[in-house]
Amino acid sequence: MAKQKKQPRPKAETPKGFRDYFGHEVTERQEMLNRIAEVYRRYGFDALESSGVETVEALGKFLPDVDRPNEGVFAWQEDDDKTWLALRYDLTAPLARVYAQHRNDLPTPYRRYAMGPVWRNEKPGPGRFRQFYQCDADTVGAPTVAADAEICGMLADALETVGIPRGDYIVRVNNRKVLNGVMEVAGVLDPSDPDKFVTERGIVLRAIDKLDRLGEDGVRALLGEGRKDESGDFTKGAGLGPEQAEIVMGFMAARREDGPATVAALRGLVQGSTTGESGVQELEIIAELLDGQGLGPEQIIIDPSVVRGLGYYTGPVFEAELTFEILDEKGRPRQFGSVAGGGRYDDLVKRFTGQEVPATGISIGVDRLLAALRAKGRVDGSSQGPVLITVMDRDRMGDYQKMAAELRGAGIRAEVYLGNPKNFGNQLKYADKRDCPLAIIEGEDEKARGVVTVKDLVLGKKLAEGLSHEEWKEQPAQEEIARGNLLAYVQEKLG
Repeated sequence: MAKQKKQPRPKAETPKGFRDYFGHEVTERQEMLNRIAEVYRRYGFDALESSGVETVEALGKFLPDVDRPNEGVFAWQEDDDKTWLALRYDLTAPLARVYAQHRNDLPTPYRRYAMGPVWRNEKPGPGRFRQFYQCDADTVGAPTVAADAEICGMLADALETVGIPRGDYIVRVNNRKVLNGVMEVAGVLDPSDPDKFVTERGIVLRAIDKLDRLGEDGVRALLGEGRKDESGDFTKGAGLGPEQAEIVMGFMAARREDGPATVAALRGLVQGSTTGESGVQELEIIAELLDGQGLGPEQIIIDPSVVRGLGYYTGPVFEAELTFEILDEKGRPRQFGSVAGGGRYDDLVKRFTGQEVPATGISIGVDRLLAALRAKGRVDGSSQGPVLITVMDRDRMGDYQKMAAELRGAGIRAEVYLGNPKNFGNQLKYADKRDCPLAIIEGEDEKARGVVTVKDLVLGKKLAEGLSHEEWKEQPAQEEIARGNLLAYVQEKLG
């Protein structure tokens, strides 16, 4: 009888394009999200938590990376009814489904914010993951561009609240109607047949959206026959002729020294297009509303280069860019770049209801914003661990757990060492790995005298270099206190 082949052990590794998040990373993210949520609540927005899985039909086909399987989503087919399901690729498409399903029970306008992971079946790369966090705020049911202006102001408020000071960011605003007018003039949009040239328009949108990364030559290549990247991969272009491409390039270069001058330049580009002229007028109104909120050009500007890649935007679009410099992996200075984007999408709910429902919103890239805060020194990439109750006697675990309960009851993080207590040095090594600020010691002698010894591990790290064992015992990073004073002492040490 042939010997059965032994099943190989699975590899302990994360799938390509995914990563794990540990203690301080999760804590920093949650603290930042809490501050953003407070801003959203001040503006009157309510929280919403929707399903991480939607039907493919409900999600629609709006992802920019359309050459990936299943239009860029992770999808599977149910065995019973053959329905295709997919992990959500953003938080906006699920909102459209939620509003359509519950609209009779929701107020109009409906103002909601949502935070959570999304998944995209995209080609991963440095800093580009297939699972990432988003933080959204949207207003559904408000046709006025005052809702768009409010979203932009709220975004600026949120960035400053989490620690991005004025002058280190800029919110750029444009209008997809203006771009549609430009594409109409350029001959790649037919108002009488919206489906005509739809593929070409999608490529144009993605090309413009990559201006900062690819430069003018790269965008021109994508507007034309296509572009080959450094890896040799070829991206098919929109197939525009030189004159058509120059009209689009002129649109991206229409930004002037101030908002009124930019709007005037855009108006000249869209002459003859009703849609384009409507978009220019909306930009004028938004500029007036932002000025009324006290938001100047050092915070928010009109910028034609902003188009946003997703295909469901129908009006104003906006993007928050961080303007301070960082060093890339090769030590070269570069600007940090975009951390948030959004816009108006009046047709998304219509897919469910048959009736146009105006909507607008913003999405913050959580990981990007956290990386920016680390670069600015607003978060240090570390967090304080719990107070450690060391174990000197296995038979007195009840006493140690009581100490921990006292500290926890006062809101202090605390834990009892649950490894092998035989080697006390290993307990202190554990405390060091956990970044514990204090270690509490109560052996038989301390118990008999009604005292505990407290090691200040933070101060100890600073003092330990160059100290002998005897000097260590005498230095102020270790104190003996009455057991009854433990809570008050720990509270004082932790500030």
